[in-house]
This record gives sequence, C-alpha cells and structure tokens, in this order.
Amino acid sequence: MSRARDDAELSPSSPVEESDSGVIVPSDLEPKPGVDGTPVRWYDADRTEPYTRIVPFAERHDTSVEFFFKPLTLTALAIGISIIAYVATTNDVLEEGRDKRRLGVYAAIAFFLLFSMIQFRDGPFIRPHPAFWRIVLGINLLYELALVFLLFQDLKSARQMMTYIDTNLGVPLPEKSYAEDCAFTPRNLWNAIDIFCIAHALGWFGKAMILRDYWFCWILSVAFEFAEYSLQHQLPNFAECWWDHWILDVLICNWLGTYLGMKACQTFEVKHYVWRGLRQSRGLRSKAKRVVTQFSPHDWTSFKWEGTASFTHYVTVVLLLAVFLAAELNPFYLKSLLWMEPSHPIIILRLAFVFLCALPAVRELYQYIMDPRKAVRMGQHAWLLLATIVTELLVIRKWSRDIFTEPFPTHVKWGLGIASSLLVLYPTIQFGVPSARRYARKRVKDKRTKAL
Repeated sequence: MSRARDDAELSPSSPVEESDSGVIVPSDLEPKPGVDGTPVRWYDADRTEPYTRIVPFAERHDTSVEFFFKPLTLTALAIGISIIAYVATTNDVLEEGRDKRRLGVYAAIAFFLLFSMIQFRDGPFIRPHPAFWRIVLGINLLYELALVFLLFQDLKSARQMMTYIDTNLGVPLPEKSYAEDCAFTPRNLWNAIDIFCIAHALGWFGKAMILRDYWFCWILSVAFEFAEYSLQHQLPNFAECWWDHWILDVLICNWLGTYLGMKACQTFEVKHYVWRGLRQSRGLRSKAKRVVTQFSPHDWTSFKWEGTASFTHYVTVVLLLAVFLAAELNPFYLKSLLWMEPSHPIIILRLAFVFLCALPAVRELYQYIMDPRKAVRMGQHAWLLLATIVTELLVIRKWSRDIFTEPFPTHVKWGLGIASSLLVLYPTIQFGVPSARRYARKRVKDKRTKAL
C-alpha cells in the first residue's frame, strides 16, 4: 500500500523510476506530438508539460555488489582535497627550490579525472565499474585538449615541449627500412620475427574485441597493408618485403590475433551469465571468484554490421573503416614528426588508451546505427573519439607541410583513384539504381492514376 501511495504522489514530470533490479525500462509507447495530438506553438507551449526522456542506452546498474555502487561524491571530494592540500602544503613533499610545475600539472590532471569519475555520464559498459569508463572518457578529453593546444603550435615548438615530458626527446631519429634484404629464406623470416610481431597479434586481438566481426577485421587488415604500400615514400619504415606484408603480418600475426579475439567474443556471447552478490557467495574461494568476475563483461552484444543491407549501413561501415585506418596510421606519423621511438611509453600509452576508448565508442556507434529509436544521438565516447582522431589528422597535416614534400607516385594515384571509384560505384548499383527504378515506376503509376 505504501508503494502504491508513493506512486500516486509522483508528479507527471518525475524522472523515470528504476526497477528493483536496477534496469531502466523505457516505454514502448510512442509519445503523441504536442498536447493530445494537437501541435503546440513555441510561444504558447506549456513548459510544465512532461517531455519524453532520452535514454541513449538501457543502462543497467549492477547491484550484485551493493556497496561498490553507492554514490560517495562528498567522501571522494573530501579525500581528494585532503590529499591535494597535504601534498601542496607539506614541506616534506615540496622542498624549497625544486621545480613544482610538473607536480602541479599532475595534480590538476588527477583532480580533473576525479571530477570525471564522479560527475560524467555513464556509458554503455558497467564492468568493472561505470566509474572506470568515466575515467577513460576523462583521459580521452584531456588528450583531445592537448591535441587542440598542439594544433596551434609549430612543429619546432611542439618538439621542444615534448622535452618537458621526457628530456631524452628532441633528438632526430634515423628512419629504419625493413626492405633491405627481401630474399624469401628461412633466415630472413626468422630475423624478421621480433617483439613487434607480438604487438601485431595483441593489436588485432583488441581490434577483434572492438569490431566483433571477422570480415571487418580482414578488410581492415588488408587495407592497412595497402596503406603502407601507398605511404612508403613518406615513411621509410612502411617499406617492407612482400612476405613481411602478406605472410608475417596478414596471414600469421593479424590472423592469429583476430582468431583469438573472435574466439573470445564467441565465448562471451554464449556464456551463461548468472551474477550473485558478494554476500550471497559462500566461502573465501567463492568470494574471490566473484571479485575476479567483476572484471568480466556483465553481458555481451554480438555485432552484425550488415554493410550491404542499406545505404546507411554501407556508409557507416566505410566511414568506420576510414576512421580505424586513420587511428592506425596516426601514431606512425606522430612518432616520426616528434622524434619518438616506437617503444616509447607515450606511443604505447596512446595505443592502449585508444583501445580502451574504442571499446565503448564502437558499442555506442553500433546502437546509434542499429537502434536509432532508443539511441537518438551519438554517444559521448563515440563523439569524443571521433573528434580525437580528426584532430590528430589536422595536427599531422599542419606539421607535415614542409616535411613530406614528395608527391604520391603515379601508381599510387591510380590505385587510390580505382579504389575511390569502386567505393562510389558499388552503392550506386546496389542502392541507387533500384531506388531510381522504384521512383520511375511510382511516377508512371501516379500519372496513370491521374489520367483515369
């Protein structure tokens, strides 16, 4: 009775209530436009009229570990301020005469990430905790702001600024070519195997976890090798032997990473998820197992991009392929322009950060394309990651004007032209011609109807 009384006291504009399981259940009924179906003009609209709540994702709050999901905003604020105050005012930490600018920047970043963890909106993932993905979004925003700042600097100033992060930077590095001895011999194959082969396999394992589609990963793998062929005149380290491109990279490293990644996706897809609270778990072993499973997915959504189903899906797949290629190529150009080794921690952190950001971003994009009635706008992770990749391209474009002056070879121009023509020709035949025929038949039918 008390529950019914509370429901009756709710106003029409009260927020949607969560169920006992923590699942927000969006209404399936389509809202009537205006008031009772009558359009409302902007100057006489009733501002107290309840509006349809936009729920981009069916957010489910994991209540299996209750204490882990209680809001502690004031407690986190008190702890954060206390740590900053202690570090900033204690002489034991800040000795007089030391350069405190670096520590001040670290403190500002930490406080911004604290705000991100507490106040940013939740994304599509709830494991290991929504706060973790809020921090990932905050890191992405910090990186985007840094890129916007660098976009307004010249290359010389940017190289000088990088020495503030690492004093070993700022020194020109020789470009290495991998196409010096291309004889197809066991010795050359063995010498070509290095730590980067493991990095290739791990990278494609991550891409398979992000895209969750065999064909997409294969197309992206082959497209990247063709991109390396096309850009060898700018970056010498893209020059590789043919067997390095197609055997070591595509058929071994990329295939192995993609295969293992898709197997992991299939495991998560068919896995039966039964979540018990920590209190319901009996015994130390059961509780420890429950803590470990907190870092596994709460559920799993398989992706079916269906690039040939409609023109919208085709454009989405092509644009996503272009963005992924740009995200793959950008670090090669940035490390070349800023004089950084491939194994530098900044490069490794950038790759790891893009992987973490792409996981929720592609999930948001998939629901935005496949279920536009629920996701009426692009998610924050997808929007910000797209802005980050585009800003990287702008930075590279600006800094490379006087660096990469050699024009594209003729065969590369022909290849790019043919590829562009095919990308335009396919949707024209697949979607444009049938639509034109349907339109023509409709016009003829309308004319006959009018004549009668």
